[in-house]
Amino acid sequence: MMKLKALASAIGLFWAFLGGSAFAGQTHVAVAANFIEPAREIAVLFKEKTGHEAILISGASGAFFTQITHGAPFEVFLSADDERPRLAVEQGFAVPGSRFTYAIGKLALWSRVIDVSDGEAALKAGKFNRLSIANPTAAPYGAAAIETIQALGLSDALQSKIVQGSSIAQAFQFVDTRNAEVGFVALSQLYGNHEGTLWLVPQSLYAPIRQDAVLLNNGANDEAAKAFLAFLKGPEAHAIIERFGYAMP
Repeated sequence: MMKLKALASAIGLFWAFLGGSAFAGQTHVAVAANFIEPAREIAVLFKEKTGHEAILISGASGAFFTQITHGAPFEVFLSADDERPRLAVEQGFAVPGSRFTYAIGKLALWSRVIDVSDGEAALKAGKFNRLSIANPTAAPYGAAAIETIQALGLSDALQSKIVQGSSIAQAFQFVDTRNAEVGFVALSQLYGNHEGTLWLVPQSLYAPIRQDAVLLNNGANDEAAKAFLAFLKGPEAHAIIERFGYAMP
C-alpha cells in the first residue's frame, strides 16, 4: 500500500510539473537600452513566478520602432519614450488600450576623469574634448541631453565636442572606456557604479522621459506576452524599477 501511495504521489508531481511546463511560454521583448539591467532582473523574477520566459533584446527605441513597422518578430515593446508606442498603436502595429507608462527616466551627466558634481559649471567650463550623448533622433535620452544643453545656452559652445552613440548604451560605453571624458547617460546605468562623479540633471531642463510599454500585434494572443506586461505593472517589478533610480508614474 505504501509503495502504491508513493507511486501515486510521484505520478501526481510528474503531471503537475508537465502541466506547468505545458502552459509556460516565451515572449520576445524589445527593450530600450537604458532599461536592460532592471529588465533582466524583472525577467528572472517573472520566470520564477509564472514559468514564462521573457527573451530580451536591447537597443535604441527609434531603431526598434523602425523594425516593428517592418515586421520584426517582437511581442512586447518597452520604449524609452511615450511617442513611439503611441505611434505603434495609431499606425496599427500594437494592440489598442495596451499602452502604459512603466517608468519615468532620469538623465545624468557622468565622468570618470573630471569632477561633474556641479554639472552646469563643468559644462560651462568646457575642460574636456568629447561630450558623449545618445543619438537624439533614435534615443529619447539623447533628445533630453540636447534639450539640457539648449536650456543652459551652451549649444554653440559644445557643438564641436559632442560625439553621438547609436543608443544610450553606446553613449555610456564612450564614457566608461574614457573615449569621451564626460557624457549624458541614464541614471539607471550608474546603478551599483561607484566610480567617477555624476550630476543628476534637474528635470526642469528637459521634458519628462515617460517610458511606455505596449503589446504588439504579434503578442495579441500570446499569454506569455500579456503576462509579462501584467507583471511589469505589479509591485515586485515596481520595486526593481525604483531601485534602479527611475520614478514611477
